[in-house]
Amino acid sequence: MAQTPSNMLPLGTTAPDFKLLDTVSDTMLALQEVKGLKATVIMFICNHCPFVKHVNKQLAQLAKDYKSKGVNFVAISSNDVENYPQDAPHLMKQNAIEQGFIFPYLYDQTQEVAQAYDAACTPDFYVFNEDLALVYRGQLDDSRPGNGLPVTGQDIRNTLEALLSNKPITEMQKPSIGCNIKWK
Repeated sequence: MAQTPSNMLPLGTTAPDFKLLDTVSDTMLALQEVKGLKATVIMFICNHCPFVKHVNKQLAQLAKDYKSKGVNFVAISSNDVENYPQDAPHLMKQNAIEQGFIFPYLYDQTQEVAQAYDAACTPDFYVFNEDLALVYRGQLDDSRPGNGLPVTGQDIRNTLEALLSNKPITEMQKPSIGCNIKWK
């Protein structure tokens, strides 16, 4: 497994706009349609990466835990499906259903959205405030496949709790580690 770190987009960056195919509903969705009232979590994931498979259950749980608090989650896959057919849109839909994702799972066919977010790996996480300004980027938590630590989503949970209670968000943020995005 290659271990690629996040590029760590500068804090304060405005979320780059997008309009992508939601593989679950088979509709085009724009950022303005999927953003949360209080926060928006954008995750670059894919179907085949062992780092993503390791955290899928926690991603589903996080979305369920925070949806009622005005936080929306959005997953995006930007991988080259010609060389990685297991990440094809019809299999993204199947995976989203199997994992119990309650959030859109968008397909970035041109890879322009991943480039706009400076995404590097799967999973790669971005938390934006109600104004779509970046307040967090980096890891879900310290768990990795094989390191024996539980998957808790603690780094994202801490960020969301601080944001929702108007407390300062730590700028000591660790990059995510995962498989590199499969560029064309």
